[in-house]
Amino acid sequence: MPVARPEPQEPRVIAHVDMDCFYVQVEQRKNPELRGLPTAVVQYNNWKGGGLIAVSYEARKFGVKRSMRGDEAKKVCPDIQLVQVPVARGKADLNSYRSAGSEVVAILSTKGRCERASIDEVYLDLTDAAKSMLSETPPEVLESIPEEALKSKVLGLNSEDDDREKNVREWLFRRHADYQDKLLACGAIIVARLRVKVLEETKFTCSAGIAHNKMLAKLASAMHKPAQQTVVPSSSVMDLLSSLPVKKMKQLGGKLGCSLQIDLGVNTIGDLLNFSEAKLQECYGINTGTWLWKIARGTSGEEVEDRLLPKSHGCGKTFPGPKALKTTASVRSWLNQLCEELSERIQFDLDQNKRVAHTLTLHTNAYKENGVDSQRKFPSKSCPLRYGTAKIQDDAMKLFDSALHDFLSSQNIRWGITSLSISASKISEIPSGTCSILKFFRGENSSSMSSDNSDVLIPESISKSPKNENEGCMAATQSDNVDQPACQEKENENHSNQTVQDKANPAQGIGASQKKLKEKEPYSILKFFPGSESSSTRKRAFGDLNQDHLERNQTEQQEGPSEGCDDATARSNQTAQQHEIWNFNVEDVDPSVIDELPLEIQREVRGWLHSATKRTNMTKRGSSIAHYFSPVKKT
Repeated sequence: MPVARPEPQEPRVIAHVDMDCFYVQVEQRKNPELRGLPTAVVQYNNWKGGGLIAVSYEARKFGVKRSMRGDEAKKVCPDIQLVQVPVARGKADLNSYRSAGSEVVAILSTKGRCERASIDEVYLDLTDAAKSMLSETPPEVLESIPEEALKSKVLGLNSEDDDREKNVREWLFRRHADYQDKLLACGAIIVARLRVKVLEETKFTCSAGIAHNKMLAKLASAMHKPAQQTVVPSSSVMDLLSSLPVKKMKQLGGKLGCSLQIDLGVNTIGDLLNFSEAKLQECYGINTGTWLWKIARGTSGEEVEDRLLPKSHGCGKTFPGPKALKTTASVRSWLNQLCEELSERIQFDLDQNKRVAHTLTLHTNAYKENGVDSQRKFPSKSCPLRYGTAKIQDDAMKLFDSALHDFLSSQNIRWGITSLSISASKISEIPSGTCSILKFFRGENSSSMSSDNSDVLIPESISKSPKNENEGCMAATQSDNVDQPACQEKENENHSNQTVQDKANPAQGIGASQKKLKEKEPYSILKFFPGSESSSTRKRAFGDLNQDHLERNQTEQQEGPSEGCDDATARSNQTAQQHEIWNFNVEDVDPSVIDELPLEIQREVRGWLHSATKRTNMTKRGSSIAHYFSPVKKT
């Protein structure tokens, strides 16, 4: 349900830029011969000519609509050019459209805070740019005004063709206009310049709405298309909303809009003015009721988020009618393809933008063949996201199995899947300046341990392991409302630490026959540390560190102080040489560092810490986790 946001203290200038028939424009740029011709982009599914997903304005004049199939469109417009959307993995491939949209965003973001709302639409907060222009070069002192600005549609202004540009010029140049309208005039000029630049650099046209909030800007951008812009002065807000159908308002196209129509008889936004805020709160709750009361008056506190990149990545596929998936094997086949695409996209995001996705979610639509309990929806399921195609595929299938079990409620009946969608969300940036723990292991090239050679901190749960992509699910903590698949952890029995040992101890001259271990030892962090002792010996020494230190102190107290500094130093060096151990203080261990380690090592280190915690009162304080990685040499 929508929630009312606090309104800003000062007026804002917000623009909503919407690309015109964007998919068609991308295809026309690829093939310039299509420009000016009635054109439509169709889905890869060739049934009845394929479904239309984008229609040019030339084709719309003949009555072609996106709801049509290709064969139907040819009957309405015989000369229409049907271009098939690119296909990959048996479904539409939108990467070329995403890339083209990024070109536009790069241009628009130069003038203010930019929020990419979808592949082909962007919000801009131009408040600072408009204020700067108004104080330095207001419209009335400009030597030239962009022609696109003079073509603006200003609501409430006489828009007859003969006098329109003259009226717009006068409106832009008004010296005695109120402060809000002056800011809008500056915003209109800025947007016009941006649209011209987009056309020059990308060959794409776009339409725009300029207003004092996001809600009004989005409504205005769709009013005059293509390649035009609409300005909404404060004095024209009520006229715009009075006759606007409820379903045309963002967030009112679904159940909430239907409820307003059925329960309250509200058909236009203007009808909401007949109800008090208390009445709307009584019907729809405090937050939503206040939101409805405010939008009826054209106010909205929703801010433009500074976001050039998508909030999530998703891949989906529909299986209508007889194409419904009815076996687990067919579901697995399609899930594998969807997960492969998702894995490529999140890995690209990680490599290019240093962003990490944390949650994997499966959405599915399904039905039961016998019609029993047909109203029960197929539940969505989520789990922590692990990077690597095989891992994502494995987790997605476990999510499906869990959701199918809940959907069928242990009933032995047939089912069908009509849509599958897999998404990666909760994306966050990797903090700059952080580095991987692998850099502390001497003699080991971190590039062999991670898919990224840079010093960027990447937890094991998202690091890509090319040697073993079939590991079980990460045992991670989730929120109560997130379901996790039944996960299994598999040991990587083929892993060998011999390369690390050889590099760390080149003087030992270990023969090939000695490299083969008689018994496979568990994966341990101690394998990464240089030294001649076996990992099991070091593990004992490491685990018994505090106890050994205590026993030595007790012995010294009983026997008395050493006779000379040289003897004490020799005994200390001998002990350190025998055990090759490092002191540490439990309180100095950063949990975030432990989370970066592989799961097997995480368990081992936490075991040490648990044991050490019990002996905290006996542990020498003042140590540092840095002693894990190399002995400190005193100078």
